[in-house]
Amino acid sequence: MKYVGEARDTPSGAPQAKPATGKRADRPDRTDRTDRSDRSTRDRVARSILSHGPSTVTELAGRLGLTPAAVRRHLDTLAADDVVAPREQRVYGARTRGRPAKVFALTDCGRDAFDQSYDQLAADALRYIQERFGGDEAVVAFARARIAEQAAAYRAAVEAAAPEGRTEALAKALSADGYAATARSAPLPQRGEQLCQHHCPVAHVAEKFPQLCDAETEIFSQLLGTHVQRLATIAHGDGVCTTFIPSSTHAGPHPVSAASEPSDASRTSRTSHTSDNASTSTAGRNPA
Repeated sequence: MKYVGEARDTPSGAPQAKPATGKRADRPDRTDRTDRSDRSTRDRVARSILSHGPSTVTELAGRLGLTPAAVRRHLDTLAADDVVAPREQRVYGARTRGRPAKVFALTDCGRDAFDQSYDQLAADALRYIQERFGGDEAVVAFARARIAEQAAAYRAAVEAAAPEGRTEALAKALSADGYAATARSAPLPQRGEQLCQHHCPVAHVAEKFPQLCDAETEIFSQLLGTHVQRLATIAHGDGVCTTFIPSSTHAGPHPVSAASEPSDASRTSRTSHTSDNASTSTAGRNPA
C-alpha cells in the first residue's frame, strides 16, 4: 500500500533529543515507535476493509484481534485522511428493530492508496492502437487529440494573460492538471524562459510512447505562438520536464487543433542544453 494516513506532528511537549552522553543519539524515541505502530495498524484496518468490503467496528476488531475502542480510534484517523467513510449498513430482507449498524468503506482516495495498474492498462491500449490501427501514425493522432482536448483550458489562460506573463499562465494551468509546473528565466546565455514540469502523471506511459511528449511540445508551441524546444523529460529519465521558450513569445497563441501539422519544435534538432534543475537530454526519445 502506497499511503494510508500521514504521521501526526509530534506534540510540542514531546521529549526532545538529548546530546550524546554515551548512549546512541540516533535511537528512535518512544513517540516515533508509537507512530510507526499506529500507521501499521491503520494499514491493516484499511487492507481488511479492502479485502472484505464495508465492515463494522465489531467485524474489524474480530478480524484484526483489536479492541473495538482501538478500531474506532484508527477509523477516526482514516476518516480524517479521507481513506474511509462511514455509512449505514445495507439490510437485505426484513429489517430488525433498532438503527442499522454503521459500516466503514474505502473512499476513492483510499482505493487509490493501494497499488493500481492504470499505467499498464494505458500502455496496453496504446500498443493495441499501434498494432491494429496504423502504427506510429495512429499513436501520434491519439496523442494530438488527447492534448488538444486538454489544451482548451490552457489556451484560455494564455489568452487572458499579458504577453510577458503567458508562460507563467501556462504553468499555472498545467499545475491545475497535476503537472506541478513553474516558469522562470532561462540561465544565461539563453534569452527566454524555461517552463518546468516537476511531475508528469503519464511518465511511465510516455517512456514507452514518446509521441505523448512530442504532442505536448507541439501544443506549447501553438499556445505561445513561437518555436519552443524541449530540453528534458521525466519520461526520458530526467528529474524535470523542461521546455525552453525564447524571448520572442509575444506573437500570441495559435489555433489549437488535433489535426494540426507538427510544429517546428518536433522537426527541429533537439540539441542538448544544461539547466540547473534538469540534466541534458533529447526530449521525447524512447531511451530503450
